[in-house]
Amino acid sequence: MLKTGTQLGPYNIIGMIGSGGMGEVYRARDTRLSRDVAIKVMPAAMAEDAERLHRFEQEAKSIGMLNHPNILAVFDFGLFEGAPYIVTELLEGQSLRDLLRSGRPPYRKTVEYAIQIASGLAAAHEKGIVHRDLKPENIYITKDGRAKILDFGIAKLTKPELLEETRLYDSNMATMAGVVMGTPGYMSPEQIRGKSAEPSSDIFAFGTILYEMLCGNRAFSGETITDINAAILRDDPPEISQTDPTIPPGLEQIVRHCLEKSPDERFHSAHDLAFALRGLSGTSTQARMAQQDTAIRFARWKLPLYAGLLAVIAVVFGLWLGKRLSYSLPPSFQQLTFRRGSIPFARFTPDGNTVIYGAKLNGEDLAIFTTRPGSLESRSLEIPKAEILSISSTENMAILLPDENNTLAEVPLSGGAPRKREANIQFADWTPDGSSMAVVRDAGVKNQLEFPVGKVLYSTAGYVTNPRFSPDGKLIAFIDHPSHRDDSGSVVIMDLSGKRTVLSSDWASALGLAWSPTGDEIWFTASKTGNDRQLWAVDLSQHQRILLSTPDILTLQDISHGRVLLAEDDVHAEVIGMLSGSQKEHDFSWLDLSTATDLSTDGTMLLMNESGEAGGKNAATYLSKSDGSVPVQLGEGQAAALSPDGNWALSFMAGSPPKLLVQSTGVGQPKEIVNDEISSYQFASWLPDDKHFIFAGNATDHAARLYVQDVDGGKPRPITPEGIDVSDIGGGFTVSPDGKSVALMGAHDDIFIYPIEGGTPQKLTGNTPGDVPIQWSADGHALFLYREGDRQFQIYRHDIATGKGTLYKELKPSDLAGINNMNSVLLTPDGKSYAYSYQRTLSHLFIVDGVK
Repeated sequence: MLKTGTQLGPYNIIGMIGSGGMGEVYRARDTRLSRDVAIKVMPAAMAEDAERLHRFEQEAKSIGMLNHPNILAVFDFGLFEGAPYIVTELLEGQSLRDLLRSGRPPYRKTVEYAIQIASGLAAAHEKGIVHRDLKPENIYITKDGRAKILDFGIAKLTKPELLEETRLYDSNMATMAGVVMGTPGYMSPEQIRGKSAEPSSDIFAFGTILYEMLCGNRAFSGETITDINAAILRDDPPEISQTDPTIPPGLEQIVRHCLEKSPDERFHSAHDLAFALRGLSGTSTQARMAQQDTAIRFARWKLPLYAGLLAVIAVVFGLWLGKRLSYSLPPSFQQLTFRRGSIPFARFTPDGNTVIYGAKLNGEDLAIFTTRPGSLESRSLEIPKAEILSISSTENMAILLPDENNTLAEVPLSGGAPRKREANIQFADWTPDGSSMAVVRDAGVKNQLEFPVGKVLYSTAGYVTNPRFSPDGKLIAFIDHPSHRDDSGSVVIMDLSGKRTVLSSDWASALGLAWSPTGDEIWFTASKTGNDRQLWAVDLSQHQRILLSTPDILTLQDISHGRVLLAEDDVHAEVIGMLSGSQKEHDFSWLDLSTATDLSTDGTMLLMNESGEAGGKNAATYLSKSDGSVPVQLGEGQAAALSPDGNWALSFMAGSPPKLLVQSTGVGQPKEIVNDEISSYQFASWLPDDKHFIFAGNATDHAARLYVQDVDGGKPRPITPEGIDVSDIGGGFTVSPDGKSVALMGAHDDIFIYPIEGGTPQKLTGNTPGDVPIQWSADGHALFLYREGDRQFQIYRHDIATGKGTLYKELKPSDLAGINNMNSVLLTPDGKSYAYSYQRTLSHLFIVDGVK
């Protein structure tokens, strides 16, 4: 037992929380980040048991790869006097088992917990991890109502690059070692039979837990373990409706689907399970109370009544009740697509019975597919490398050919060769009669909406998405995005004379738009914070309402015959790299949107930015090391650059005014630098002296410039001349080894080398337009440039004096499914260590009925 005040690295022990079969758990203070954490310590004597040690390490590795809001977060792993320990977030609340001992949770809470647990499982399965021992004891409910999955001690790691499957003995179970893994009453039939546990096994266990939350008793029970296992293999649990008739049939069906004896007949994935549950979350408590109240009233009709009066009351009551229930029924979801890939656009055919969509599936090239509700397969339309934009009422398709300068073409729905029409097109929509189209064109410095083609109705320095004609053809609705840096924007309508009206504004993310079934509203998918877009409606009087809310990212694709076509998008930014001492690439992705921002000079440390929902509203800065240890959060802010000595990380914190944060990678207090004249920061790079750094920033009402900043503060000194905007450099600047020059990509894709102390810049010769400088060679004679290809990076070593470039390295993810854009690439001066980032979007199409 550790005494209060014991120091485990930066962790100061406060006191014991509890103990169990795998060690003791302590409350401790993280002195670096000033937060309380939990530390599980395995006694040194117990660590000599190879099997127990393996389980302990397995838990650290499993949870360490699974940083998700509904999974216990691991912060660190280490040794203290020969005893291994795990540092996790400190939870306050109770286990689901303790909660169930006090009775069934309310229906609403049950569905909320179920959605969170399913989301956590989906994250684990996506990383190739099967829990294998899901039960109420391993689910924790925090005081703020968040469900957390615990104890991955017997988890199975299914991806070959992670770990080979390990068979372990659980001393709490009377089971055969290496054959049956799990807890009686919650194991799937295949686990009981000693077969390999797959994600579907966790889905079965989830079904038993959900059943228990709804009914208050276990799905499978018996006097002995043999009786319990026999019930799982042979019997179905009692109907949930027998316990509580007010439970919606849809929820009972979900439970039954989880508890199918055959794994193939359960939900295909925990992701699909979570989506099905979210579809039910719209069932309101008031509607259920109305149904209960109705049943009670009906039970009290015991006085004799005249038959005629009873008939009249029954009819009136039935009409009233039917009307009430029609409004309380939640929308129903039907999944259309099942393969892995991204689906940016999809449309109904005019009859509403078929869906046409463009997609990159399973890492293949872009293609157009057709599918129908009820079909598990999609058929290719054999139009190579094309995207669907719109389908006319006369059954003509408007398609986009991205590899041919974004050329707009027409193709009959019945088939035929594309007829090319216009170049540099991004979106298009047919008029209601199918006679012509409105288009969005990339006109260089401007993005413009044209109708008819060639006549500019609206132009912007930002960009326009999702133009859609009103049913009468008199208005065009679209989303107006003010900046190319993100997808924030406003819902706008425009008449054919060019009068523009903003209906709904200030959305942090807005993509996907269509006119409502009645034509009096515009339905769109958007979010006020983050990118978890939901379905909204706004009418022409600017009255706004929420239509459908789920924790997922939704994109509205189309509306036809009262049905809504939605894409549910799972968006992640991932990081792959090979750091010093490694012989193969490693996945450094941590939370949901991981981006590599800098590498240490020796290639042993990687600075990452986490800008998604899990990273928080201010983003988060993380540091990973080549030894494979768990990434450490250094603090808030958008990660930017790592000092040459590796002791400091630079981050940007948005605000008014914005701040520069200099954060220690070890022991030390963060520093804040505020420059009142700088309104925003973009990119940064340290100078070799560790005392100065360069950043790209905007002075108020001025174009972005490069500045030199002292780490101790003070006024920054501009490097690039005023009037030369470097806002589109894309992070493409790098400092020379001697600290005297900086190379950057400027206007017109030209690369310039600026003297940091001032002077005339030198233009790089021989490079290909679009090449981005990422690193100076160690000898200072060459620049490493990257060129983005089709889901790959090509790195060239470009000699500054001769202008000659040679291909140095090609970087390409092994799994191309859902990858559309590569974000960043980093390289050490010796060219041996590297890291690169990309965004992966995995989409599924759903038809949703009942949205009102």
